[in-house]
Amino acid sequence: MAQIIDGKARAKELRKSLKERVASFAEQNGRAPGLGVILVGADPASAVYVRNKERACEKTGIRSFHHELPQDATQQQVEDLIDQLNGDPDVHGILLQLPLPAQLDAQPLIFRIRPDKDADGFHPVNAGRLSVGQPTFVPCTPLGCIDLLRWSGVTLQGADAVVVGRSNIVGKPVAQLLLAEGATVTICHSKTRDLAEKVGTADVLIAAVGRPEMIRGDWIRPGAAVIDVGINRLEDGSIVGDVEFETASARAGYITPVPGGVGPMTVAKLLENTLEGAIRFEQQKLQA
Repeated sequence: MAQIIDGKARAKELRKSLKERVASFAEQNGRAPGLGVILVGADPASAVYVRNKERACEKTGIRSFHHELPQDATQQQVEDLIDQLNGDPDVHGILLQLPLPAQLDAQPLIFRIRPDKDADGFHPVNAGRLSVGQPTFVPCTPLGCIDLLRWSGVTLQGADAVVVGRSNIVGKPVAQLLLAEGATVTICHSKTRDLAEKVGTADVLIAAVGRPEMIRGDWIRPGAAVIDVGINRLEDGSIVGDVEFETASARAGYITPVPGGVGPMTVAKLLENTLEGAIRFEQQKLQA
């Protein structure tokens, strides 16, 4: 039976450490790190996510600057707000909550965020730096995945890792992080032939495809470490991941639950990114 990788417990540890580091930063620099949050519209799930992030900021001592725009906000209005936060020295990280209303084009808005304030790590400059091994901000969910593997004592150097999913938010960056850890990485997706066979070769499996229980438990290599990024709500209201948990947990060596696995780590890593951005900002002021 697999060892459950408790993301809630690890995130709690991280927040405790971050609270101490934030307090030290504030004492040295006269102010705490700041996170600028932009919520456009009234999507219920987005509103819940934002509230959770703001509560986490409060618990760790990070200042949260909350900005809400109406559902019918124009592209120009969002651009103007991003420009305002880009120029605010109290803001060290900017979060543009996705998804956005249909009339807005997300990509140019993400690209408008200054790379050194891109707490989500989605800007192409940060993606490029990650690919050449010189990251500034790295996407939060992939960071959380690697952290959970390390925390659980999973050996990544020399491991055969399989990533199912090729998004810019999870699949591609987590593959880059696994490569940096010395793993041999295979990226699979919807067009991959013999997916079950490829999954079965994995010492480490990252499932980030967004389809409920698409990865069958009997595909899992015995003893493998399984990180399930998927959060899928079924018609009966229950939430499942991308991996068939019950069967997979009987074969895997380690596995994250859904919920309670990767999700809490994403928020913790957003806070960590904000603090790191503030530290870099102060270092650059000293070098100027």
